[in-house]
Amino acid sequence: MQNRNESLSSGDRAEKTLAFSPMGGKMIRLKTVLVAGAFALLTTAGIAGAADTCVDCHTKVTPGMVKDWKVSKHSENDVSCATCHGDKHSTAEDSMNAILPDEAVCAGCHQKQYDSFAMGKHNFGWTTLNAIPATHMAPDELIEGGRGCGGCHNMGIKTEEQKKDQLAKGYRYQVNSCDECHTRHSFSKKEANNPRACQQCHMGYDHPQWEMWSSSKHGMRYFAKQAGDLPESAAAPTCQTCHLPDGTHENHTAWGFLGVRLPLPDDKQEAADRVTILKALGVLDPETGEATPILDAVKAVDMARLDQASWEKERNKMIKTCTECHSEKYARNQLEMGDSILGKADRLMAEAIETVAALYKDGIIKKPEGYPFNYPFLLSFMHTNGAAWNEDLDSLSHIDQVLLRMYMKHRMRAYQAFFHVNPDYAYWYGWNMMTEDLGEIKELSRILRATHNK
Repeated sequence: MQNRNESLSSGDRAEKTLAFSPMGGKMIRLKTVLVAGAFALLTTAGIAGAADTCVDCHTKVTPGMVKDWKVSKHSENDVSCATCHGDKHSTAEDSMNAILPDEAVCAGCHQKQYDSFAMGKHNFGWTTLNAIPATHMAPDELIEGGRGCGGCHNMGIKTEEQKKDQLAKGYRYQVNSCDECHTRHSFSKKEANNPRACQQCHMGYDHPQWEMWSSSKHGMRYFAKQAGDLPESAAAPTCQTCHLPDGTHENHTAWGFLGVRLPLPDDKQEAADRVTILKALGVLDPETGEATPILDAVKAVDMARLDQASWEKERNKMIKTCTECHSEKYARNQLEMGDSILGKADRLMAEAIETVAALYKDGIIKKPEGYPFNYPFLLSFMHTNGAAWNEDLDSLSHIDQVLLRMYMKHRMRAYQAFFHVNPDYAYWYGWNMMTEDLGEIKELSRILRATHNK
């Protein structure tokens, strides 16, 4: 299997991916119209006949798929195998001729949901993944193969160029986003409305939203209600309640995944700390403070709110949801505490970044070849020497890895836990671990300086 570093470089891949942004719209809409037209050409008799043939065979070969399809709304409405997969596959030998439908096929019947999804954060999952340098240091199996980051970041309407890139590496199954939440072949709305549909991706190292929500008061009430210990009318907010209200597929958050935004805050120290973090993200040049091409990538995938109006829009949408149960004053106060703790967490984070940056400046840590600047680079994730996955790990910079852990794991938990109402994650798994990371970084810096050139 070809290594990711043997194809395009990180910068080229990111630029190429962003250049083929699916939000252009015209190509996708044309494709949707063509697919819808194809639906109209399928006669009822033809559909029924194809369905019988497919079902007879696949009951033996893939019985689980058939069982799921039989209990689906598709089955009830004569949406057969051929409707989505075409009629070019009829034997085991020609199975590769079966079409694996993309989102445009779903749009033939579900245009409203398609349009909503196209405007949401999930639509940028694949493009965002490929714009991150660390992605191109990982084995293909974890990305295109979908058994790592790609298993969740498959989300997003892909361009033909992106699909060809996957197929060239031998992967043909990661072509549809709809089945991430409405899994094949039942495509159940109820399943997608279950918070466990979100758990498969929103959990773990850098974004444990499932763990935080499920062990919060909100999550406890949901499970109590499921067990019959609360009345049906009881409020029990789920992921969908707050992030996908009223069936929308357009989901955004005020702070975004990176926990940074513009404009800078009025408080001078907090503003300086955010600038330091933006430098470590490669968004600002550490020497000049000027914006870099990475900012353009952030804009292209709508990863952060870059003006006050867009931030307030998302905050007010969340306030509206909160006030279904709470007073507006209470809701605003709780969310503002999250804003406040993020500023305090950034003070710890900036101090850690500056400590490591000083080691780069003094030549104690050598700039990795893949880094844009002689400065810590948070988007390298744990590949702190910029090397490929199969190279000598002895050259990794451990203090850089502690810094990345502080940002990706503990800072995320410190502020995300406030917005998910989880005291334990906010303190023990977030804030407290950040203080430990900072102490370790300062001690490692002292040792590196004491032993340098000895």
